[in-house]
Order: sequence, then structure tokens, then C-alpha cells
Amino acid sequence: MAKPLMAKATAVWLVDNTTISFKQIADFVGMHELEIQGIADGEVAVGVKGFDPVANNQLTQDEIDKAQANPLHKLKLKFNPAAAGEEKRRGPRYTPLSKRQDRPNSILWLVKFHPELSDGQIAKLVGTTKPTIQSIRERTHWNIANMQPIDPVALGLCKQSELDAAVQKAAAKKAAEGGVMSDDERRKLVSTEQSLEMDAEPKIPSAIEGLETFTLGGGSSDEDEKKEEDIRDADSFFNLPSGGDDEDEDEDSRL
Repeated sequence: MAKPLMAKATAVWLVDNTTISFKQIADFVGMHELEIQGIADGEVAVGVKGFDPVANNQLTQDEIDKAQANPLHKLKLKFNPAAAGEEKRRGPRYTPLSKRQDRPNSILWLVKFHPELSDGQIAKLVGTTKPTIQSIRERTHWNIANMQPIDPVALGLCKQSELDAAVQKAAAKKAAEGGVMSDDERRKLVSTEQSLEMDAEPKIPSAIEGLETFTLGGGSSDEDEKKEEDIRDADSFFNLPSGGDDEDEDEDSRL
């Protein structure tokens, strides 16, 4: 749904000049209801001058009257043919100055882990140019020796949903062209939601390879049974001499 220009200033004007509920104003300008209440309390938008949506051809007086009469009525932005399509973003994504130094690392990550993405898709995701992407692909970038691949989602350069959509689009395009993908490429094309639902595959540590069939409890062999029988025999423990009792009797008679 389209939102009015100068949303906060419009909300200030509606709070000051109408009896429309906070919920209705919040839905119209795209703000939270508590923010509208803060504007009414003088805690939010202090010093912001109200922006009249009626005088600026964004709202009609009839809409305001309907909203004041019915608390459930939702304000509708006045249609302006001249503004049609203005919300569509054109050109590469804008990247803040504080994050521009991280773009080469994110490009290297995308090139390494998602080679199926085209230069145009990468440019839209992180807001860069195709020559920069090409230089990183060919490893001719001036700072390639000091670059480390970092996930652009972790850097805040794009959203995970946007990355998943780009990867799925690249997968569909490659499938339509009849390209054969390797197992590694298929794993890379799995979306985040699908990967989180997968069960983890059990892995055997390399330090105990070859001991897969070893069990602590199990059937014992015949030799183990014989050893157990020998251990149960008391003679095997003490191995007492045979003439011990006669010698004791002789010593008693001498006394």
C-alpha cells in the first residue's frame, strides 16, 4: 500500500487537526500506533511542522470525515497519476558510506559460494558495479590479497530473503537452459528455509575412523567365555598347595 509523503509531518497534522484515532493514523502513514500516541503526548516529532495532506493533494476531506465518523474506516491515499511508479527503485542499491568498504568481501563471498549468480544480480544485491565484480572474479582486483569472503547478509548489505530469491532465480534459469549441476551446486541452491528444515547428517570423527563396528556391549566369543569360566574358579586365584593341612597337624602335635 502506498504511503503519503512526509509521513511523520502528515501524522503531526492529523493529530493536531482531526479526531481520527491513533490506529487509523498509524495505518495511513505507516508508523506504529505508539509513535502516534507519542506525537500526541509531545514526546515524538518535537519541532516537526505539520504537513497538510488535503492541501497537498494526498487526502480528501471526505476521507477525513468518514474516518472521524467511523473508527474502523481506513484512510485511502488520493490517487495521483503523476506519482505512479515512483516507488519503484531504479539503478544499483544505495550502500551507506560506513559499509562500502565491506562490499568487496561480500562480492568475493557471492562469487565463491554462488557462482551461478550473474554480475547483474550481484550488483543489485550489494550495490556495486559490473567491472568491480569482474575484477574479483578474475582475481585482478587491486586488494584481492587482503580480501576475505564474508556473507553480505551478515554485513547488512542485503536481506536473506533477497539473496534466496536471487539464488532460486539463477537456479531456475540454469535448469531452463538445460545445464547440469554438480552436487555442490545443488547444495548451494537450497534456500535458507529448506536448509534449516534438513536433518543433520551424522558424521564420524576422523580420529576414530575404522571403529564403526566397535561396540561396548555385544555377543562374546567362545574364547571370552572360557576366560570367564577360568576366572570364576577359586583355584585360579589362590593356587593353594595340596599338603597344607597335614603340616599344620604335625606342628600341633609337637606342641
